[in-house]
Amino acid sequence: MEGNRILLDEKAMERSINRITHEILEKNHGAGNLSLIGIRTRGVFLAKRVQDKVRAIENRELSLGILDITMYRDDIATLKTPQVKKTDITFNLNDINIVLVDDVLHTGRTTRAAIDAIMDLGRPNTIQLAVLVDRGSRQLPIQPDYTGIFHTAGPKEEIFVKLRETDDRDEVVLTTSL
Repeated sequence: MEGNRILLDEKAMERSINRITHEILEKNHGAGNLSLIGIRTRGVFLAKRVQDKVRAIENRELSLGILDITMYRDDIATLKTPQVKKTDITFNLNDINIVLVDDVLHTGRTTRAAIDAIMDLGRPNTIQLAVLVDRGSRQLPIQPDYTGIFHTAGPKEEIFVKLRETDDRDEVVLTTSL
């Protein structure tokens, strides 16, 4: 038997992104010396939303980079045909504060791969992590600085972030399979 439960609907997701944006600005004392990097795919769209909100709040345009971590994955040898997409970071990463944005944090392996990729491109002052959902069950000592929601998911549960840019609607769904 399978079941779905909505953890965040469109309005709750909007509130979470608003809160994350305000927390980022508060922790960094505004938008100065700050850039965003979204992890493909949904992290990019979430980073763009944070960028839009910062523009509305601070009247400042943050640099936004797109990061593909495929070649940095520790399980790349097990993938049949890895889909490598473009990393697009056109700004200097040295001596800035970066907010790395992703949709779901689970084991921490994607974040580790993203940090490795960033460090190959430059040496930022800080790398902070913003995620819409922290589902726990870490395999590496990685914790988010900014979290929309925390929801522990069991071994037979998956959390899916759906965004209007890719899925025609905004929601976070918990799926259980037995």
